[in-house]
Amino acid sequence: MNVDILDRRPPAPARSTVTCLDGAWELIPTPSFRGNYYSDEQWLTVSVPGHWQQHPQLATYTGKVVYRKRFTLTPEKGKRYRLRLNGVFYFYVAYLNGFRLGENEGYAFGREFDITPHLNARTPDNELLIEVECADESNKSAKRQITGVFSHWDCLDPAANPGGIWQSVEIVETGPVYISDFRLTPVRNDDVIRLADENPPDTLELRADIVANSLAPSAPVYRVTFTPHNFEGKPFSIAWRANCAPGDNTVTRFFKLEHPKLWWTHDLLDPNLYTVRVETFGDELLRSRYDAWEFRWGLRTFEMHDFVPYLNGHRFFLKGNNYPPGDTRMATMTRERYAQDLQLAKDANMNFLRVHGHVEKREFYEVADELGILIWQDFPLQWAYDHCIVPQAERQVQLMINTLYNHPSIGIWCMHNEPIGLVDTSHYNPLALLRAGFSSYIYSWDRNVLDTRLKRVAERVDPTRFVLRASGKWALPWMSDTDSHFYFGWYKTGDGPKRRFETLTRIFPGTLQFATEFGAQSFPNLESAVKFMDADIQKIDWKLMQERYHFQPDQMADWYDWRSARSLPDLIAMSQEYQIDLNQYYVDWLRYHKYRPCGGFAAFVFLDSNPAVQWSLVDYWRVPKRSYDAMKTALNPEYAFAQFKQDAYRAGEAITASIFAVNDSLWSYERVTVAARVLDEAGQTAWQAPDMTTALGPDCLAQHVQDVTFQLARAGSYRLELTLRYGESVLVNSYRVRVL
Repeated sequence: MNVDILDRRPPAPARSTVTCLDGAWELIPTPSFRGNYYSDEQWLTVSVPGHWQQHPQLATYTGKVVYRKRFTLTPEKGKRYRLRLNGVFYFYVAYLNGFRLGENEGYAFGREFDITPHLNARTPDNELLIEVECADESNKSAKRQITGVFSHWDCLDPAANPGGIWQSVEIVETGPVYISDFRLTPVRNDDVIRLADENPPDTLELRADIVANSLAPSAPVYRVTFTPHNFEGKPFSIAWRANCAPGDNTVTRFFKLEHPKLWWTHDLLDPNLYTVRVETFGDELLRSRYDAWEFRWGLRTFEMHDFVPYLNGHRFFLKGNNYPPGDTRMATMTRERYAQDLQLAKDANMNFLRVHGHVEKREFYEVADELGILIWQDFPLQWAYDHCIVPQAERQVQLMINTLYNHPSIGIWCMHNEPIGLVDTSHYNPLALLRAGFSSYIYSWDRNVLDTRLKRVAERVDPTRFVLRASGKWALPWMSDTDSHFYFGWYKTGDGPKRRFETLTRIFPGTLQFATEFGAQSFPNLESAVKFMDADIQKIDWKLMQERYHFQPDQMADWYDWRSARSLPDLIAMSQEYQIDLNQYYVDWLRYHKYRPCGGFAAFVFLDSNPAVQWSLVDYWRVPKRSYDAMKTALNPEYAFAQFKQDAYRAGEAITASIFAVNDSLWSYERVTVAARVLDEAGQTAWQAPDMTTALGPDCLAQHVQDVTFQLARAGSYRLELTLRYGESVLVNSYRVRVL
């Protein structure tokens, strides 16, 4: 039986009853697990959600712990109860009232257990016990935990262990039929997926896939309701009845959404969202609700053709950054903190972020949906792994996709970050360099076997999104199915000086098709730096800075003499200036090659997950560095930039700069003006060119405006300032010019 019941009434506000078990829990560390047998002595009190190292007595503890929660709940007849563990680092076994519910592996993906038969019937008192283990991986070349950057990275506190129940624990109460999964997918039709400034279609066909779990044979009514969330429109609802067998049942329904609005990134159009509710009922009058889900959803298509992205059939250029864990202690991240981070990204003209080597809380993706920021989502694999993880990795990649499937912001799945034999990025010996080079460009079991299998799984589970087998190192002709990571100008061994980047890309232009890492380390602003280092530069513990706070002193010294800094403010300015110059160099080169062949790029990295000296634009306390402001300028949709052939010039030497302009917006400019002048160290004009003009079409390629040539008679540090006037707006961009 499969009967339509059309219903355009607004949905009822009631939802499934959820009992939250967050708050104070008991915890004990243990050398080994003992099932359900633990004494009542020496339990600590901890907060859930959280990480056990947040407790003062466990600040350096790693290994095994046991959590215990006593709670009251009186089950009602005819109701079903599920324990929902939304996130636990990394492996756990759960017990309720002495009964072993089951186990789970994987920190980012929740699991539910049916606890209806195991709740106490005679008394409301219940005891939940969870054994948790998150080991420190000793063999970094053969890791077994799928925790991505949390097990092995050069940007997280090496003393931190993420172990613990880091997301909420809940008990969900429903009727005899509950919804265990739900997917919405547009049925692709090129005639109706088009720009919103054309005539929109009256209806668009969607596919709904509902997985419903029934206690017994039944015929529930399903209802799906769409209510405009951030735009004007009328609610739309459809309901139907379908048979259910005991256990999981997949119900697929095709229907047409009336007067649809598309989701866009913020730089193109509006990120239109619907509030979607899917419900099950016991009768056609919709009086007896069994279960309900509600979430935000956006209608869009996303494709990559030769690494050039298309959103809703419209080609556009991706510009963004890598988003690390919002905090080393992921449990402390809130919707408000995510909103602050993503607003900073949006304000810096970023239209996408790469979630680097980990999976965030659902609130992160909800905010990205709201703000119109496209997400490149990494599966949490980082560097090298043991061969035994294949089955578990295949299981977890399906969980990741199922968990995040309905977020319109997610456009790209990537199976692995840098699947190479790398242990320490700050020290390269010849053997390590040889191993890294071989695994980067010749053969890597992680990439060639593990990631190939994961890509096949991901494409089967989600045929609607672009799937990348692995990220980095360079997209050379014999491995062109990847993006590129460029560290010319930072890692001298293995990459080299920044100008070698131009040589590589001229020989192998395909390496430019998409770049997702480049940059240099810098110190945070003084107000943040003094929170974890001495204000007196002579008293700073440089060994501690290297071991705990990620500082790579030898790499920094390869490009400028940071040790000559006379004060901490001097060192901060020196490091941020170099970071600005290097980031600007990469952005300009990549924007010059827009669509020829570059489809987009992400710098490395957006913010610090903990106090650090690293590649970030925003520090741990969310204070933007000067390099943030420079990146904001470099990513402006309308942009004028200069390219030099040298990094420094002799006094009196002719200096030639090629001036370009590019437009990534949907607007057309029949006439833009570029003014160029050189300022000396005192801010006085040392040279000025006549104004230059050009036209910029919508989403155009980089246009060569003019070459300018000037001479500077005296040694010193100068700035070439470019002023772009377009429409009613003005953008000022500047470059450091060193004269020796």
